[in-house]
Amino acid sequence: MTADPRRPLGREGEARAAELLARAGYAILARNVRAGGVELDLVAARGALAVFVEVKTRRAAGAERAAEAVDARKRARLVRGAAAWLAAQPRRYARVRFDVVTCELQDGAWRLVHWPGAFDAGD
Repeated sequence: MTADPRRPLGREGEARAAELLARAGYAILARNVRAGGVELDLVAARGALAVFVEVKTRRAAGAERAAEAVDARKRARLVRGAAAWLAAQPRRYARVRFDVVTCELQDGAWRLVHWPGAFDAGD
């Protein structure tokens, strides 16, 4: 079986997204963790806020299209995974948020966009 050539790009995007969030004051709690049968790209926190971050990495411009790739089915899976992750933690968080970070690599340059509160648990 041939390895997926998108994996290294995706890993690089997730690393850059984690750096972006850390620079913005978030503590990165987990990367590529499985909870409730769902892979969560990044779990971050700032104070009493837990943030579940879906990272979408692309080779071309179009952050909006990348963010739109988090459809209703994917959102439901992320909410389920977040609930399972939170249930397994000794710490309780007062608030939960779902973000998307889009990472675009074009002509050797990265462009990252953080979409805080990209969707609600009820979406």
